Amino acid sequence: MKKILVLVAVIAIATTTFTYAQSKTDIALNKVLASYYDVKNALATDKKDLAIEKVKVLTASVNAVPHNELSVDKHKIWMEQAAIIKSKAAQLAGSNDIKTQRKSFEGISYAMIKTLRTVKFNNSTVYVQHCPMAKASWLNEKENIENPYYGSMMFDCGDVAETIKSK
Repeated sequence: MKKILVLVAVIAIATTTFTYAQSKTDIALNKVLASYYDVKNALATDKKDLAIEKVKVLTASVNAVPHNELSVDKHKIWMEQAAIIKSKAAQLAGSNDIKTQRKSFEGISYAMIKTLRTVKFNNSTVYVQHCPMAKASWLNEKENIENPYYGSMMFDCGDVAETIKSK
């Protein structure tokens, strides 16, 4: 009986440790997603200076992800997409022209969409939205369209192309 209890305790501890490690990664990835939303919201409301500030937070969030805890396949995708996100974030941060910032954001968006579809870490519903005028997509925390590519000129231009339910 003692052996069974010890075995159950060991399995419980091992499972809890694994679950904690996974949730630590999910928490970090959800912080990346929240930081991404902040950049999207700044661009959707035509706040180019705020977008620069928020994209720096996004870069820090990407750097803070404990990516070694991901499975081999997910790790490979994350490393590829994280490099794109950081590169495009640096471009966005280095520009005071909102059109250039929005073009950089497009690259960030496609990397985030690919990451979310592959790694599946979101703790709430995410909407993949698409603007036919910009021919570009982005992620939104709300179902209502908030277009970061045209801002106040066409704030609600676009549609929900895909709904990604929470993990």
